[in-house]
Amino acid sequence: MKLLKSKIGLIISLFLIFAGLNFSSDIVYLSELVGTVYKMQRTNADITDYKYFENITLSKSTSPQPWPIHKDYNNLPETENLKKIHAELGTVAYLIIKNDSIWHEKYYQGYKKNSYSNSFSMAKSIVSATMGKAIQNGYFESIDDKVSSYVNGYSDGLAEKLTIGDLSSMASGLDWNESYTDVFGVTARSYISSELNELIKSRAIVEEPGKSFKYYSASTQLLSMVIEEATQNKISTLVQDWFLEPLGFENNSLWQIDGKKNNTVKAYCCFNSNARDFARFGKLYKDFGKWNGVQILDSSFVAKSIKPRFKKSPEYGYGFWLGKINENDFFAMRGILGQYVIVVPERNIIVVRLGKKNLEKNNYRPKDFDVYLTEALKMFDSATFDYE
Repeated sequence: MKLLKSKIGLIISLFLIFAGLNFSSDIVYLSELVGTVYKMQRTNADITDYKYFENITLSKSTSPQPWPIHKDYNNLPETENLKKIHAELGTVAYLIIKNDSIWHEKYYQGYKKNSYSNSFSMAKSIVSATMGKAIQNGYFESIDDKVSSYVNGYSDGLAEKLTIGDLSSMASGLDWNESYTDVFGVTARSYISSELNELIKSRAIVEEPGKSFKYYSASTQLLSMVIEEATQNKISTLVQDWFLEPLGFENNSLWQIDGKKNNTVKAYCCFNSNARDFARFGKLYKDFGKWNGVQILDSSFVAKSIKPRFKKSPEYGYGFWLGKINENDFFAMRGILGQYVIVVPERNIIVVRLGKKNLEKNNYRPKDFDVYLTEALKMFDSATFDYE
């Protein structure tokens, strides 16, 4: 009976897709959309989507660097609020790192420390870091480099003003609708399309770049295109060589692509890894680009990235979300459905949460985001042993 209901639901979903398109939209996208829904048996995104799309494999480091384990590892139980929200929202991984040692670590629903989970938009922080490294290595002069110097089609009108810094700080002025629920919308198309870069280039610059914060996935995808043109390398290759290798990633990673025809990395999302390896980017930025005594990323670029660009939008810098919870300043990587790497520099704490759902936003961040950090801090504050 459950299988029958599932098939009926799928048929209804496909019918609604056809009806909504009124047979006037791009037939290629229609075919891709129907094919994807049929494969996945659902119309929503999930942290297991790497199983249904093509991926590029990024190799683990040739010198893996396991995180140190604190002597009181998992000695303090989760708070009741944490237990409740983990169960309610389908947490699969929850990790707390203090002073660069793993202090608390739990996995749920069959996930383990090396299980793949989708980064979704946490990947935007990784692409921004790659931009910073490309500047450091001389491929760009600065964040003020014009997009038109590297990618055709951005030399006229408002587009001529667009810089790589505008893309990283979400101030592109692109014609875009960041909707994750509209299967006919441009964001859904970017997730499913086999012509991702062409889709991005088809979107006009309709507002003056560099003036205000508007969060668009297209900005990061275009930034990736610029980086690839400037370096003549795939973004996946750069991330592996510049970050995964020196940061000591312990496991291979998967990065979703738009298909075998173009092999275009979905740079704005879909970097599949695990809690321990995601946390490495948090530590890198916490330590202002230094890793084991080596300056991997320019410290001034990191400092700029984790400060607001726009006074009216203090919640975002260059590739990172920013804020304060209970007098604790934080910066964070963030993806839909509640994928978080949260860093509290003054307390030398990194919190990672991966899972299947999140709550609605309160102002500019999901309500559950605050819970994962607040409850982690409560665990430290209630500890009767020395966790330093």
